[in-house]
Amino acid sequence: MELNDTPTGERLHIGFFGCRNVGKSSLVNEITNQDMSIVSNIKGTTTDPVTKSMELLPIGPVVIIDTPGFDDEGSLGEQRINQAKRILRSCDIAILVTDATTALNQVEKHLISEFIKRKIPYIIAKNKIDLLKTDPVNDKNIIYISTIQKKGIDNLKNAISNLVEDSSKKVRYIADFIKPKDIVILVTPIDSSAPKGRMIMPQQLAIRDIIDSHAIPVITRESELKDTLSSLKKNPSLVVTDSQVFELVNKVIPKDIPLTSFSILMARYKGFLETAINGVKAIKNLKNSSRILISEGCTHHRQCEDIGTVKLPKLLKNFTGLDLQFEWTNGLTFPNDLTRFDLIIHCGACMLNSNEMNFRMTSSVNQEIPFTNYGIAIAYMKGILDRSIEFLY
Repeated sequence: MELNDTPTGERLHIGFFGCRNVGKSSLVNEITNQDMSIVSNIKGTTTDPVTKSMELLPIGPVVIIDTPGFDDEGSLGEQRINQAKRILRSCDIAILVTDATTALNQVEKHLISEFIKRKIPYIIAKNKIDLLKTDPVNDKNIIYISTIQKKGIDNLKNAISNLVEDSSKKVRYIADFIKPKDIVILVTPIDSSAPKGRMIMPQQLAIRDIIDSHAIPVITRESELKDTLSSLKKNPSLVVTDSQVFELVNKVIPKDIPLTSFSILMARYKGFLETAINGVKAIKNLKNSSRILISEGCTHHRQCEDIGTVKLPKLLKNFTGLDLQFEWTNGLTFPNDLTRFDLIIHCGACMLNSNEMNFRMTSSVNQEIPFTNYGIAIAYMKGILDRSIEFLY
């Protein structure tokens, strides 16, 4: 990913759902203006979700997702439907594509009920109006289209745009805590697991948010932090650090300067901070053979010093003195049944959107499994959690 690319977790996710052979893939190709999905008259041509990150005017950066038909059949069909259901978790907007020549069937009615239950804004795109004798009139949530005649596509794009919430109402990553001309130090260690030649996504988000706020980002490694601090003419308004060097940075930064981590800011940004703070207290109640799920939102190649598979388990075992059991998931994989776990520790979730994280958090809460994240767990075990969250309130 290039530095100026909008990360997947920051893009509006628009999913196209419906039965087989109603024209979902044809519509997606028209929306994206390219042959993103294979199109044929054979039912079930789309067998896996197909995604495309793009700029969709006038909305901006989006992820377009074409899904398998919800009326697929057989054991493979059931697996494809489950994949389509998983896409629902992260959708900001859903497009239900139907056949304009027929009434809504039970599958389509079920999908609408799912949109409503999950509070996903949706539009019904009734395709194949070229088969009708007269052109029907659009309703508030119903847009009539023909992918063959390329009719109604712009109307659908405008309807999607009308569903997009005002971004100014969204919680900011770091800008909520700073003002113009403030200095913000970002501590960014470079270890064997750091991506070569680029900053990790939370660091990129922080830099951009600081610049957009007319404040001043100062980026340094932990080894140069003392020199960086002494070179400033005024104290920074905030210091944000990678969780892996939290303890070291805590010793260097004076107590009157607010200190937190990228991961803690991300928990607030994604909407699960309070749950994560409450969930981390479960660490003190762990027992021998307690089972912990460590969940990573991205699918990077794991290195020898990987935080999720190496550093965090080692820290937990040293802190508790217990023989703990660990399981790991990554990417979009997240268990439906969480009852075998005593604690879930999630990454910062920079590559997942807020809807997906809300699903994971809610699933954990509903099954009464404590849920926290890397940064909050590390701060808790290092005894600096109170300091790292006090400025947030």
